[in-house]
Amino acid sequence: MPVFEMPLEELRRYQGINPKPEDFEEYWQRALGELKGRDEEIELIPAEFQSAAAECFDLYFSGVGGARIHAKYLRPKAAAKPHPALLLFHGYTMNSGNWQDKLSFVSQGFSVAALDCRGQGGLSEDKGGVVGPTQRGHIIRGLDDHSDKLLFRQIFLDTVQLARIVMGFEEVDAARVATHGGSQGGALSLVCASLEPRIKACSTAFPFLCDYRRVWEMDLAEGAYEELKIYFRLFDPTHAREQEIFRTLGYIDVQNLVPRIEADVLMGTALMDQICPPSTQFAAYNKIRSSKEMILYPDFGHEELPGFMDRVFAFLSRL
Repeated sequence: MPVFEMPLEELRRYQGINPKPEDFEEYWQRALGELKGRDEEIELIPAEFQSAAAECFDLYFSGVGGARIHAKYLRPKAAAKPHPALLLFHGYTMNSGNWQDKLSFVSQGFSVAALDCRGQGGLSEDKGGVVGPTQRGHIIRGLDDHSDKLLFRQIFLDTVQLARIVMGFEEVDAARVATHGGSQGGALSLVCASLEPRIKACSTAFPFLCDYRRVWEMDLAEGAYEELKIYFRLFDPTHAREQEIFRTLGYIDVQNLVPRIEADVLMGTALMDQICPPSTQFAAYNKIRSSKEMILYPDFGHEELPGFMDRVFAFLSRL
């Protein structure tokens, strides 16, 4: 094991150190309640990109707070109905990517929906009082307001709405819907499966947004987690509010949500990852109660994991 992390045998037992708020379950019950009876104003607009294998659409819906959320949606032209669906989630600050790279799953008879996270690199809005993207700072967004205003709370709910919308399409079998993503997308894949119990399979690579205090104590609040260090330096330089801050972040800590998962889970973890440290990933993995498997890459960091997507393709194709 690399010297920056604990030994593997300790990782397999590690349960995380970021505090879980005592009202965590009530918090998320209230959050999910906001989705009931909403006019989602769903639009399916034929996309400029089209394929001989798939009908391609820009999917829009109204998320919490009135933001218009965008996803790419592809449905196979020649597939049984109803058929399985896959929800894809992207890395931090990025976007839903190209249309063509979704076609491998379309070829397996899946409809595919790829979310643009609000305010990041795609077309989804962040209704934070400005027009246009906000790009970064989303972990700390809302820390000085009511905890219901945390931006990742809204993004987490967007994943649930997307799942429910796709499950409601007549071509989709709601009992055969899966999630996938890496880094932020890996976190959102787990979150979606946590908050929508009908998700059947969940694959994730080096999930982000896990065990914030562990990242801090390892002095790895750099890159994707850099905003934690910036926040303390600018807004709490003496750490007078440190306990309060990490407690609030506990509402959007993936390790606290994953015990809800009922789906089968496949996780890829790189043991040299200094962006999303392995211990933070194990903090979430060790709390998953459903059927699960972790594939370890001892010599890799936060990068493409050789062969992992082939494993994911085979895993999800069982649906």
